[in-house]
Amino acid sequence: MSSGTILLVEDTPSLARLYQQYLDGEDADVIAVGTGKEALKALSGEAPSVVLLDLRLPDMDGLDILKEMQARELPSEVVVITAHGSINVAVEAMRAGAYDFLVKPFNAERLLVTVRNALKHGSLSAIVKKITDVSRDSYFGFIGSSLAMQAVYRTVDAAATSKATVFITGESGTGKEVAAEAIHRQSPRKNGPFVAINCGAIPKDLMESEIFGHVKGAFTGAHVERDGAASRASGGTLFLDEICEMDLALQTKLLRFIQTGTFQKVGGSKTEKVDVRFVCATNRDPLAEVEAGNFREDLYYRLHVIPLHLPALHDRNGDVIEIARHFLAAYAAEEGKLFASFSPEAEQIIGQFSWPGNIRQVQNVIRNVVVLNDGDVVTADMLPPPLNQPASAAKPGSTAERQPEQPEDAERGAGTAVAGGDGDIVPLWKVEKDVIERAIESCDGNIPKAAAKLGISPSTIYRKKLSWDAEDVGS
Repeated sequence: MSSGTILLVEDTPSLARLYQQYLDGEDADVIAVGTGKEALKALSGEAPSVVLLDLRLPDMDGLDILKEMQARELPSEVVVITAHGSINVAVEAMRAGAYDFLVKPFNAERLLVTVRNALKHGSLSAIVKKITDVSRDSYFGFIGSSLAMQAVYRTVDAAATSKATVFITGESGTGKEVAAEAIHRQSPRKNGPFVAINCGAIPKDLMESEIFGHVKGAFTGAHVERDGAASRASGGTLFLDEICEMDLALQTKLLRFIQTGTFQKVGGSKTEKVDVRFVCATNRDPLAEVEAGNFREDLYYRLHVIPLHLPALHDRNGDVIEIARHFLAAYAAEEGKLFASFSPEAEQIIGQFSWPGNIRQVQNVIRNVVVLNDGDVVTADMLPPPLNQPASAAKPGSTAERQPEQPEDAERGAGTAVAGGDGDIVPLWKVEKDVIERAIESCDGNIPKAAAKLGISPSTIYRKKLSWDAEDVGS
């Protein structure tokens, strides 16, 4: 198979012919098969660039083929096709290594956009593999040498040279704007402007004007004509932070802007054209927002070309000490203090803390220490709450926090067990399951809303529900 080959795995002949017609104009060879056995045979040779994989096949489950591809480490981008538009199916497929998914029925434009995005992502992934795997302890504003961050650095290196849209996800405080600036500074557009807009911090009725600008008299207070972020970013990069907070009506206009590169100012009739590279970010699960109807599915497909996930600080082994030392040196110089290091006990506490606020929380804690204390070594008693509270110092799941497990509990990921009101011991995973299910029920089945109230990511709930459902089926 050539590097521009698309393998279509679809058991319904009429649909297979329709999808092939949709792909006729693409610069790629399309090979269609109708069974899982034929698909595995086709995959035994040179790997195709993209695999369009129906999940319901006559002889096997499409997910089994996907898992086999991952086990063989085939460099193909997989787009799963399903008639069952459950977010659980999508999450399971993405966990198994799929790049994206399509829910039947879909039109030619949806298929073409998805395939083109997959081809671009595959090409960039190949570039990443060619980049020398040199460990870096800092990178364009990032501090950290963990394996998780090395992967982020390599992805930024590869994505920066393209004009393709980058979709950054990660918890609040993980450095999404730092990543966006790194992409810009590494790109051919580095001498152009970098313009950032926080879609969650600007009132909805002013958001359109902030992005596209307005003409004089467009609304009360519009005394002069004003350029928006789109005009100011021409020749450079436009960063749309917290994109999932954008109003649905404005999402429609943004989609047209991305497709055509043209827009009209608020109150104006003149069409303007600009050359902009888009980078967006969110601390939410974009798939969950699409499922909940808060984010346009077609806009998601346009933006989700190169996904970049920033790991939470507690998943970056050892980085927190490097980060804390960096901020200690910076803030000590800024405040005119003598602090130069941490005591071993202070470093142990910092290293074991879970840091739910990520980098931003580290900044605040170290500044608090520097401002309120004096000396050349930061000791444990200088650390502010909650770090000076032993019960909250350990990472979730760390050795310091974990109790001995029974083998059957470890299978489920349960840690300790807790006592019920009558003295009975209840496995921790059951307590967690009950809390999450009660939260979902109290939010009328709205998982993103329940996740927000629980202080966790919606994707965490979806993953746990999949695990619980599998446990119920097996029991």
